[in-house]
Amino acid sequence: MGRKRNVYLVMKPLAEARALFFGRFDWEAMRSAEEVAAGDAVGRVLAEPAHARISAPTYHGAAMDGIAVRARDTFGARDTEPVELAAGEGFVFVNTGEPLPEGKDAVIMIEEVQVLGEDRVRIEAPAYPWQHVRKVGEDIVATEMLFPRGHRVGPYDAGALLAAGITSVVVWRRPRVLIVPTGGEMVDPADLGGEEPAPGTILESNSTMLGKLVEDRGGTWVRHEGVRDDVEAIARAVARGAEAFDLTLVLGGSSAGASDFTRAALERAGGEVLVHGVTVMPGKPTLLAAVAGKPVIGVPGYPVSAMVAFEEFGAPALDRLVGVRGRPRETVAASPARKIASRLGLEELVRVRLGRVGDRYVAQALPRGAGTVTSLVRADGILRIGADREGVRPDEEVGVELLRPREEIERHVVAVGSHDLCLDVIDDLLRERRTGVTLSSTHVGSLAGLLAIRDGRCHLAGSHLLDPEDGSYNVGYLERYLAGVPVRLVHLVTREQGLIVAKGNPKGIRGFEDLARADVTFINRQGGSGTRVLLDYELGRRGIPAGEIAGYETEEYTHLAVAVAVKSGAADAGLGPRPRLHPGHRGALRPGHPGAVLRHPTPRPPPRRGPLGGVRPAGRRPRRLRHGRDGPGDRPPRRGRGRHLNRATGSG
Repeated sequence: MGRKRNVYLVMKPLAEARALFFGRFDWEAMRSAEEVAAGDAVGRVLAEPAHARISAPTYHGAAMDGIAVRARDTFGARDTEPVELAAGEGFVFVNTGEPLPEGKDAVIMIEEVQVLGEDRVRIEAPAYPWQHVRKVGEDIVATEMLFPRGHRVGPYDAGALLAAGITSVVVWRRPRVLIVPTGGEMVDPADLGGEEPAPGTILESNSTMLGKLVEDRGGTWVRHEGVRDDVEAIARAVARGAEAFDLTLVLGGSSAGASDFTRAALERAGGEVLVHGVTVMPGKPTLLAAVAGKPVIGVPGYPVSAMVAFEEFGAPALDRLVGVRGRPRETVAASPARKIASRLGLEELVRVRLGRVGDRYVAQALPRGAGTVTSLVRADGILRIGADREGVRPDEEVGVELLRPREEIERHVVAVGSHDLCLDVIDDLLRERRTGVTLSSTHVGSLAGLLAIRDGRCHLAGSHLLDPEDGSYNVGYLERYLAGVPVRLVHLVTREQGLIVAKGNPKGIRGFEDLARADVTFINRQGGSGTRVLLDYELGRRGIPAGEIAGYETEEYTHLAVAVAVKSGAADAGLGPRPRLHPGHRGALRPGHPGAVLRHPTPRPPPRRGPLGGVRPAGRRPRRLRHGRDGPGDRPPRRGRGRHLNRATGSG
């Protein structure tokens, strides 16, 4: 008999779930205050207003090096009728910051004074009262309210507090958060000792990621030791959190699987489940509850889902406990580079790369799987698609919440098209040379890159497209799809394509003919990619029907994904470039495959010569890149037995 599975309560829309959760607790009553030194208050929120104890400055002081005078003694001075003053009664030498001598009310800069001797000076212009003088309370007046309650103290504020004689302030105590990772499959990376995790185990990284987000929101956190899939054990951890912490995050176990025990554990701990399931994707299994009057969030296990649960519920909860309003993100209007589909009934949060192309922002959707942690790292913004929509079309403008400063996004050079790791190398070189420019690349295939160039949705497009008619690369496609569009063709790299097989080539794969064997499973690249075009060309030359290749319809969007599929045993072979092969892999066939980058002219100042080298003048016909001698650096197809490529660098 199988184990009982959870059943979601009726899922709540995001707005309703937020209202239920935040309306359940008296957040103000949960806050408590403490007194800290002014220098330690940076990042903290004032629980009481801060009033100045002293004025700043506390005395009338000289604001310049020069002489202190009575302004009335200088009236009438001009270059044709200078005034001479005697030391003591007439003037006193002063330095910046010194108290103004008794009876003096102005300072004349030393550069405007003719010194006639130790006790006599001449001036040729009058001074006015309080000229170049910092008066008492010019900056801060004693008893004035320097900062109101609810103000977050910054580094400059700490200086102002001390200048006003305030050595300590009353702030809201930092919220304490307990993070409870659950699941017998979770392994602390520190426990591996550099070894790879065993099959079926998962590196537990969510607690550190969420803990650092807690710190960023002004809280402190403690990581509970990993809890196995056991209702009683999880319930004890939750009870501890409700007793000693302000907020508890239970990681994993909130979904509907047979080993998802968070809901049962919360109920065992006497908790009230407010929401189990939110109509948002990713993040649908989010669980919201109250245990002993304290908020508890059941956070989904996948990293992106965990992030969404924290952003939508954890971060606003901490803002309330800290005593501040939320941090609204800047929003820009952007158009998708291509259609972004979505499911009706679910509000979808799509992480995107952004760049300004011409006079508009272009958004390129990143991989949307709940477990794709790299989408968190690479994202420039979040595009929200409402639950009542089936997606966003390229001709629509939608709001995108920025995750990076707009100025940084403005400096992105947007590259769309073929997957080639040399683009990452170029981006690294640009950053190393501090050009202020970054390369933002998205891998959607060569043909999709050309179409993005045509539609003005990128600056660069990587392309490796073979023309089966004449054996040339790229040029025919430019003439076909970009007729009339001003582009420049830059020959950037030449790469060798080969069949990627497992170490030792256990299936004895020697060529394309072997892909049709019944015991061989293939992993393909997506339609429109240069590698896919090359594969179809080579299969056609040999008369091999695509339908006879097991796995032909299984697609990946990067060479790295193909290589990993082969290494993991999910496939026996895939087609990819030699420099991307994992050490220990073997290539069986290497047709030449030149690469090119297309640059779409935009109204930007011409860049200085950099890592990309020169570009061809616009309007000049690019040279055809053919197999053999016609293509600069290209290599002709080789047939027959392959050779080991173990010394190749990189992977993919």
